[in-house]
Amino acid sequence: MPSALGSTAARWLATWFGCGLAPRAPGTAGSLGAVPLHILLCRTPSAVHVAVVLLTAAVGVWAAQRYATERGELDPQSVVIDEVAGTVIAMGLVRDHSLGAQLAALVLFRILDIWKPWPIRRVEHIKPVGAGIMFDDLLAGLGAGVLALLIP
Repeated sequence: MPSALGSTAARWLATWFGCGLAPRAPGTAGSLGAVPLHILLCRTPSAVHVAVVLLTAAVGVWAAQRYATERGELDPQSVVIDEVAGTVIAMGLVRDHSLGAQLAALVLFRILDIWKPWPIRRVEHIKPVGAGIMFDDLLAGLGAGVLALLIP
């Protein structure tokens, strides 16, 4: 029974409560699904925001690994908890800036996540699979947030 419960929890977290099951652009759906979390985190101290990012990353490695293994895929498109973490990082870096800067961070994250310039592309191949799924988006989120900080 705990195995079935763990499988269900991994599925819901990996797909970010179903966002990753969107028939088109599941990564974008996952990023948009992270916006309410970002809004909530903006009402908390920065330390809480950082803690939630770290927790999401850690849980995301586990959920992505388990879900990918159960599906027999290396990087299922339906896994979007990585987009959630990347979005919350990118938008979190400009959380005290304008709404425009926060939206720019979101768009920049999606661009970096899709384009995957070096070193992001290299990081996505880290093993185990769950870490590779997560780490490229964490790096893309960091890059997008830093770029958004440079926007006047």
